[in-house]
Amino acid sequence: MQIKLDESSNTTSLSPDMASKVSTSVHQQLERNHQQRVKAWRVASSIGLSFKYAAAGVTYSFNTQRNFRIHCVMGTLAISIGALLNLTGAEMAIICITSGLVLTLELLNTAIESVVDLTVGQTYHELAKIAKDCAAGAVLVSAFASVLVGFCLIAPKVMLMLSH
Repeated sequence: MQIKLDESSNTTSLSPDMASKVSTSVHQQLERNHQQRVKAWRVASSIGLSFKYAAAGVTYSFNTQRNFRIHCVMGTLAISIGALLNLTGAEMAIICITSGLVLTLELLNTAIESVVDLTVGQTYHELAKIAKDCAAGAVLVSAFASVLVGFCLIAPKVMLMLSH
């Protein structure tokens, strides 16, 4: 095996035998990468599979993310209280939308954290911290907003009930 450097053009030339080995090695690596991508990138062949994959994401978050479970309970509680207080359809829709937004952002937070962890592994990186903190911050902001929305819609009805 001999590699010759052409100093005038800064290129590398390989002997024919070495070029063949490199080509075979590159081809094998590309094939391995393709096989891994095929396994990792499962494209849903039907709408049913799309729903199955989405449900798997929600199930994963529910089973592994404490905050997702807390948000599920709080959203269910807000919707239940709204129903007991006979909120209007529009008011119930607002509560459902804000609860759904919190859950959606919690799912996105989980996805971002997983991708960041995949990328940096067990090492610390300031940009990874920023990404994870900002994603968590988005959930926090939406949770505070949903509490305010719930308070604005539910508190007047409760106050009315207590005054009678």
